[in-house]
Amino acid sequence: MWKIEKPILPELVQEAIRVGYRHFDCACDYGNESQVGEGLQAAMKAGLCNREDLWVTSKLWNTYHATEHVGPAVQKSLDDLQLDYLDLYLIHFPIASKFVPFEHRYPPEWFYDPDAEFPKIEIDPVPIRETWEAMEALVAQGLVKNIGICNFNCSLIRDLLSYAKIRPSVLQVELHPRLTQEKLLKYCKQEAISVTGFSPLGAESYYSIGMASPEQSLLNNSSIIQIASSHNKTPAQIILRWGVQRGTAIVPKTSSSERLRENFEIFDFNLNDEEMAAISKLNLNQRYNDPGHFCEVAFNTFFPIYE
Repeated sequence: MWKIEKPILPELVQEAIRVGYRHFDCACDYGNESQVGEGLQAAMKAGLCNREDLWVTSKLWNTYHATEHVGPAVQKSLDDLQLDYLDLYLIHFPIASKFVPFEHRYPPEWFYDPDAEFPKIEIDPVPIRETWEAMEALVAQGLVKNIGICNFNCSLIRDLLSYAKIRPSVLQVELHPRLTQEKLLKYCKQEAISVTGFSPLGAESYYSIGMASPEQSLLNNSSIIQIASSHNKTPAQIILRWGVQRGTAIVPKTSSSERLRENFEIFDFNLNDEEMAAISKLNLNQRYNDPGHFCEVAFNTFFPIYE
């Protein structure tokens, strides 16, 4: 649901369900959960699906990491989505920032005070352990079925596992052929943590926000074009199939009904070992969504999390 405009969302959600989608990846920070909720409710009322058919994910934003804010944050998402529970609730970033009340600004985004003379991210030193224990309480209360993490590296996961009473079900991270993250995937498999890849097509997700340029597109890569031709598929379908065939979930974003159908039509073919290896060899460890870069450029705050 990232970067999808509010007016088109209710109908787009319904169209996705008609096509066959059942997983909806949402977040407080996307600023459109109310519209997603409208679409989900309309689809259920129309008999397109039941609640138990759906898997709805949302994410705890950085400003709500303290114990007393985790419960109200998930309840706000539930109210907006018009749901009684979430299938999965993730810590969006291993970044805790100063609390912004709902009535003051929602979603709070990155700046603590956008109108300040020198606006920046105001860090709040909340331990991940405190946040995780509050997330575990949500499971006990029946508000969420599963809990997990986003944008965590191996060391942070290893530390979390040392005290977690409920282990993370899912890690969501940036994954595409330019950022294959082989060691991270191997570690998560070892620890029985499922992995979801965001931005599975790579650079395309970042053109509109100035974090990538069209010449970085994988859709024009000769190897991928050749593989696509041999399967009578589009380059995008080849990349998405590669992501699924690696054993990860993927969450491609689109605002187009046509693309919804194209992205979904990846389950009627397989890539062979040579094709999978050729795509994986495109890896450059190229991370587009990196707080160590964009927080300083856009939010006047240097905040690396991967180094």
